Amino acid sequence: MSKTKGGGTTKVCLPASKVRSMSAAEKKKVISAKRSAASKGKYKRSSKSNVKGARKKGATLKDWFEKENWINVATGKPCGASSRKRKKKK
Repeated sequence: MSKTKGGGTTKVCLPASKVRSMSAAEKKKVISAKRSAASKGKYKRSSKSNVKGARKKGATLKDWFEKENWINVATGKPCGASSRKRKKKK
């Protein structure tokens, strides 16, 4: 019996300050790497698409997660917000 692949997530979240400083090509590269990994059932994107300079020097991992304003690279909306498109009620 083979192991069933789980569905990967396609959401790419980074600190807002880093996203603002990225070029359109850099954003596209990170988004496509994450979507490619998700389509294969993987959770993490390839290490080739790692982003440098996202964390301030001397910041602990806890500080980085709690004190930064995280946004979705693809949509520009806050990370954690629903990415589903909902139909408007009439």
